[in-house]
Amino acid sequence: MKINAAGWRDHPRRGQPPKAAWVAFAIASVFFLYEFVTRVEPSLAAGSIKQFYRLSDARFGTVSSLFFWVYAPMQILAGLLMDRYGARRYVLLGIFCCAAGVLLFAATGNAMLAALGRMLTGFGASFAFVAALWLVNHWFAPERFALLSSTVNAVGMLGAAIGGVVLSNLIASAGWRPVFVATAGAGMVLFLLALFFLHDPPSPATGAISPVATHFRQSLRAVIGSRRTWVIALIGMLYYVPVNVYGGLWGTTELISSRHVSAVTAEALVSLIFWGIAAGSVFAGWLSDRLGHRKWLLFAGALFTALAYAGALYLPGPLWLEAGLLLAAGFFGGSQMLTFAMAKEGQASGLTGTVVAFTNTIGIAGAMIFQPLVGYLADLSGGDIRRALMVVPLCAGLAALLLLFLPEYRHPDHQPRAHRPT
Repeated sequence: MKINAAGWRDHPRRGQPPKAAWVAFAIASVFFLYEFVTRVEPSLAAGSIKQFYRLSDARFGTVSSLFFWVYAPMQILAGLLMDRYGARRYVLLGIFCCAAGVLLFAATGNAMLAALGRMLTGFGASFAFVAALWLVNHWFAPERFALLSSTVNAVGMLGAAIGGVVLSNLIASAGWRPVFVATAGAGMVLFLLALFFLHDPPSPATGAISPVATHFRQSLRAVIGSRRTWVIALIGMLYYVPVNVYGGLWGTTELISSRHVSAVTAEALVSLIFWGIAAGSVFAGWLSDRLGHRKWLLFAGALFTALAYAGALYLPGPLWLEAGLLLAAGFFGGSQMLTFAMAKEGQASGLTGTVVAFTNTIGIAGAMIFQPLVGYLADLSGGDIRRALMVVPLCAGLAALLLLFLPEYRHPDHQPRAHRPT
């Protein structure tokens, strides 16, 4: 198997990736699915958890956001480690810690220990998305990146959509704590699958010879020193606020309070966002790879996302209209995955893990800021979640505005093979 200067493997049989590539893609995708379920799981039983631990809306938002306070800063370290050592060992560590954190959250009756469990879950989950995109980048050809990375995202969103409804029904019948324990058990099964079947691809990491500190310093300088990468990361953060804030925590509560529906119905409506993202991200990835462009697809997606959430929150109408708007919000929100393609295509292939991790770090900062902010604004307004959620369409609209000033650029490492300089 030959490795070219960009770190991509020229596979035999007309460039088709080997079976190990698809196995790695499948395991990484399921890990992201699992991580995303553990990320949003507290929102499925928000009322019960708040009552059990005697938390206000603001304190519940803070406890839930502890996941992201660990997840976000860990992203950069995760990317640096994978660019240096590969992904397999960190996928195993991540799955184990993610499951252990969910178990601790469910097994204790102490709010402080539950918060610690939430932090442990965030630590484990921090490896999932970076590992998935790192494996896609180094197992597959560059012209497949947007589609396959979007497919990873789609698997996660479908898991959240299906799992949210299923888990909501289970929580309603069995209680949240047994369901969380079962979620932890599912993580252990995934850990065993990764232990026996996941393998790293050949990559620049396999030939790294510089001292670790030097490697980390040079990688960080290249990524953090890029103003364009900062702008893309900020756009990604603003674009993803609706998923983290509405879909990930407050949407169910808002629908129950403003639409007066049951918890199961509310979760079914919120799940439409994830169904939409699953379809929209794959479509955007396919279309973007086919056209070879990212910017204007992102702009259109962010603009229509803002309009759809504004309509879902503030337009009166029947539930079918609400459902349609949330589905549309998710579909157009799926284009957000293209921010990762734009970011990594501006840097050399050997920096893929670091640049993806940095972009995701800034993106997840939106949850750290806006999840508790919405709870705080709701407390200030006497529990009016709908008014507090005005930040959701505003952030998506600002992402669209910033895209107008961002030029497109693709590093030679990430150009289709036929267009690479020789």
